[in-house]
Amino acid sequence: MKKAGPDLIALIERSRQLQGVQRADLHTGDLVLVATRNSVYALRVLDQTTYLVSGGWFDREGLAPLRTTVTGCTWGGCILKSDVVAVCGMCLEFGNRVVTSTIQKVCVFRHGMLN
Repeated sequence: MKKAGPDLIALIERSRQLQGVQRADLHTGDLVLVATRNSVYALRVLDQTTYLVSGGWFDREGLAPLRTTVTGCTWGGCILKSDVVAVCGMCLEFGNRVVTSTIQKVCVFRHGMLN
């Protein structure tokens, strides 16, 4: 097995230090707002793997709200951090292969906090 190079090791360490929302910390009904460099997305948690997504590309394509999954976050390449829903400094990848621009801010509103 080939040993991981210094660039991969640096990316792994960097990903551990970034602020974000862990998939395991979300519950049904929670709302996650994700502001990227180009758009704002609203993700309503439907269950452990499925979200109702609006905003950004989904609105522009007339598909919102769309029921889809979140694959994880990436820096735009093939390395994917799959244990998170959104991390500042990374790009969000949805299950339909849409990848956002770089995430600038993430806010979570717990179910029950919203009227």
